[in-house]
Amino acid sequence: MQNGYMKSKVVLITGANSGIGKATALELARMGAQVVMAVRNPDKGERARKEIVEQSGNPMVDLMLCDLASLGSIREFAARFRENHERLDVLINNAGIFIGHREETDDGFEYQFGVNHLGHFLLTNLLLDLLIQCAPSRIIVVSSLGHFAGRIHFGDLNLEKFYDPWKSYFQSKLANVLFTYELSRKLNGSGVTVNCLHPGVVRTRFAVDRTSDRQNFIMKLSGLISISPSRGAQTSVYLATSPDLQDVTGKYYSKMKVRSSSKASYDLEVAEKLWAISEELTDIGHKGIGTQGHMEYD
Repeated sequence: MQNGYMKSKVVLITGANSGIGKATALELARMGAQVVMAVRNPDKGERARKEIVEQSGNPMVDLMLCDLASLGSIREFAARFRENHERLDVLINNAGIFIGHREETDDGFEYQFGVNHLGHFLLTNLLLDLLIQCAPSRIIVVSSLGHFAGRIHFGDLNLEKFYDPWKSYFQSKLANVLFTYELSRKLNGSGVTVNCLHPGVVRTRFAVDRTSDRQNFIMKLSGLISISPSRGAQTSVYLATSPDLQDVTGKYYSKMKVRSSSKASYDLEVAEKLWAISEELTDIGHKGIGTQGHMEYD
């Protein structure tokens, strides 16, 4: 990709202060994009922002606070984003979390489902009209190979009856893929593409602070076969920038190639049901998407 290809493009990346998100932000900043880093921790975020500016030579790297575990924080973020930016060309739903015990978000959702799926579901819907106005534009969702082991537990989405951290994580990652496919269908003809990806087994600290010693051991063991964040970011960067993908939508990628996702991820009935429930849980029933990608208001 030649330098400057992304110049004048506004790119929003969640979880951009470390790991894959930070590596993605750095590479896109090097390409000349205006990068908006959505992060929860202001101190870590500012340190990462300064590093990205220094290493990329691009001063157009902004930091904005957004806690994906709080619907109120997401709504405040979306409002502030609109105040500061008239356009949005690429949205990368990158942030993800794994925790080893059951917690709840500010709104009472099981934490991994709430952050990994519902938080990004709400954020994307609140900014959809900007993406449509800026079409051709792109939405990229970072999922995981773990979605193959997932299913949506409609009878117990918050896993109150029986909690297992991996069961929770796999559900949230399957939700990412189902969300991608359903949104791509709803945005058909809008000029906004939606694709998701497995970044690889990446060497990050996304779970270290919230897991048990045994779970940390498993994470560290996987680190022996893991790849660097910069390599893990390659597919996200590819989906955000490649001219060849301007009209490609509703696909699952790994190592910059289209792959088949799990059988469960292609279930239209499950995708539609998850979408409807997600709308209800995030209270965005007042704003829907028409079948041709147009925003509808009651």
